[in-house]
Amino acid sequence: MSEQNSPVQAASLPRQDIRTNSSHAANPVLLTTQTDSRDKWSKKMDFLLSVIGFAVDLGNVWRFPYICYQNGGGAFLIPYTLMAIFGGVPLFYMELALGQFHRTGAISIWKRICPIFKGIGFAICIIALYVSFYYNTIIAWALYYFYSSFTGTLPWTSCDNPWNTPNCTNYFGKSNVTWTTFSKSPAEEFYTRKVLEIQKSSGLYDVGGIRWQLLLCLFLIFTIVYFSLWKGVKTSGKVVWVTATLPYIVLLILLVRGATLPGAWRGIVFYLRPDWEKLMSTAVWVDAAAQIFFSLGPGFGVLLALASYNHFNNNCYRDAIVTSAVNCLTSFLSGFVIFTVLGYMAEMRDVEVEDVAKDKGPSLLFITYPEAIANMVGSTFFAIIFFLMMITLGLDSTFGGLEAVITAVMDEYPHILAKRRELFVLGLITICFLGSLTTLTHGGAYVVKLLEEFGASCSILAVVLLEAIAVSWFYGIQRFCNDVKAMLGFTPGIFWKVCWVAISPAFLAFIIVSSLLDQPPLMLFDYRYPEWSISVGYLIGASSFICIPFYMVYKLVWTPGSLKQRLAVCIRPEKAIRDQQADSHIGAFHKVERLGLPCLDVPVAMGRTTGWNSILCHI
Repeated sequence: MSEQNSPVQAASLPRQDIRTNSSHAANPVLLTTQTDSRDKWSKKMDFLLSVIGFAVDLGNVWRFPYICYQNGGGAFLIPYTLMAIFGGVPLFYMELALGQFHRTGAISIWKRICPIFKGIGFAICIIALYVSFYYNTIIAWALYYFYSSFTGTLPWTSCDNPWNTPNCTNYFGKSNVTWTTFSKSPAEEFYTRKVLEIQKSSGLYDVGGIRWQLLLCLFLIFTIVYFSLWKGVKTSGKVVWVTATLPYIVLLILLVRGATLPGAWRGIVFYLRPDWEKLMSTAVWVDAAAQIFFSLGPGFGVLLALASYNHFNNNCYRDAIVTSAVNCLTSFLSGFVIFTVLGYMAEMRDVEVEDVAKDKGPSLLFITYPEAIANMVGSTFFAIIFFLMMITLGLDSTFGGLEAVITAVMDEYPHILAKRRELFVLGLITICFLGSLTTLTHGGAYVVKLLEEFGASCSILAVVLLEAIAVSWFYGIQRFCNDVKAMLGFTPGIFWKVCWVAISPAFLAFIIVSSLLDQPPLMLFDYRYPEWSISVGYLIGASSFICIPFYMVYKLVWTPGSLKQRLAVCIRPEKAIRDQQADSHIGAFHKVERLGLPCLDVPVAMGRTTGWNSILCHI
């Protein structure tokens, strides 16, 4: 919780900790935060690697290459770049600037921006929990593969294992092998029948028991996460030096190896060959917008949290440009890593690349790529580093997602949690672990798919849309630009202002409407999700977003005064303060811990009190 200091108190604070809100210079109010006690990044690179590690995740490896070739290959880079410039990067920059200026988490920051939108912070925390319920299970699958790779012959190389079926077909190193629609590769059967044991589940009606091997893997993952987060940015900032840099080393190794495989050129041509006609399709632009948004990750509260530990005068503008560029280039590089291998597989199967490149999502990483690795020289080495890369990519994003929740809740309730971070993090990790248990069952992959589709899809898009509107329209774009100038010494240009006010909200609305209008049947492998499960998915998505209207109603009902006074306090509290000053003719303020804004203490000598005084103290 931030504190408001009088001018005398503020004078004793470091220069970067004092902010004058220039949007009402006639009645300046000195705003300060608890920067003396708040942790800070030990080094600038700790912050940059943490942001890059969060933004560059498994989706860069499995989703971008698939989306790219599906939507016109090289031609897709045009809408992707445009959506990044006008939509993704401005939102990314906005969140970094907000977090760095206000130096608080996703919940308490709304007391300073627009209190009636505080439900956005609670919605973000719920969405982060839903993501943690399934995302860490995917990392646990990678850990299982990592452990299974420590053998002379990889277990998904042949069809001679107890879990294989008569449909198992191994075409590597053999001639006259016919690949039919019923054929299953050894890698696919290892994933579905050994790792998941999905054959023991008939669907969401009967998910079966918990796989104890995956339970142990998930427990180890959460143990690593706990000891990386329990001391705050001092520990996580050191861990990311490994988890954020190792994937790039592995990607370069795999790229060199993939480029030397027979048929690799076929995959690259297929990946980049432009199909200009597809640019006329609305779906291509929707996919480009969705890909850049979920890749950069604004709205999850992570950028707010990570930037809140920066020094006040840190150049967040440069950070936004650099980290966004690294993220996009990583996605592009991952496409070469994936498609050189797909071209190799097409060469070995004697089929077209498009017949091999049907898998997307986790299947691309757990079936297609491991299948190719198994038939390379030095397969054990490449399997070990590949799954190690997947684990580190996933851990970085988990660190960011949970740090967003930790920072948000601890900043909202500092009097309870300030000295109990280790216990709070332990409790949060325990909740995430227990919430993930259903994803560890034999039918856990069905639960993962359901949470992936509905836990953080339209709900997070709607949350970010409201966030952009609240900052640009209610807090005020000029006031926000003044905040940026106070930190960086220069005002954002007209391009950024137009994007924040109009283009970025329109960009988000475009994705939301398109996503709601085009909803294909939900399927995983050969299982079609029943209608009731889709309804459950909508409830999961709504359960987070509903926090926003609920809090709005609660705030308006709980705040005393007339409707006009309530709206003034809940939407523009700084204006209400100025009205209070004018009404009482004095400028003495005292700190209101729960408010986070100065509240007027009217002297008894005035012989009267104002309605504003009692109202402001109830924010």
